[in-house]
Amino acid sequence: MSDIYVKRKKGESFEAMFRRWSRRYQKSGKRLTLQSGLFFSKAPAKNKRRASKLRSMKKAEKRDWLLKTGKLVEDKRRGRRRGR
Repeated sequence: MSDIYVKRKKGESFEAMFRRWSRRYQKSGKRLTLQSGLFFSKAPAKNKRRASKLRSMKKAEKRDWLLKTGKLVEDKRRGRRRGR
């Protein structure tokens, strides 16, 4: 995991040695590089994006058609509610 080595000094407690190691590890920047890649997710593939867009377009077309034919009554409070 890390290339940081700390030798225990004479009469030094484990906690003190661990604190020294932790400080060196934090200063090295390795923790930040590991954390930055932790929640990284690739962008979806082109075909996946296209399929998603087609689904949303079909859904919008169906909703418009239902509104036009009168089978769906539009709610005035459409969207997020704010200021609860």
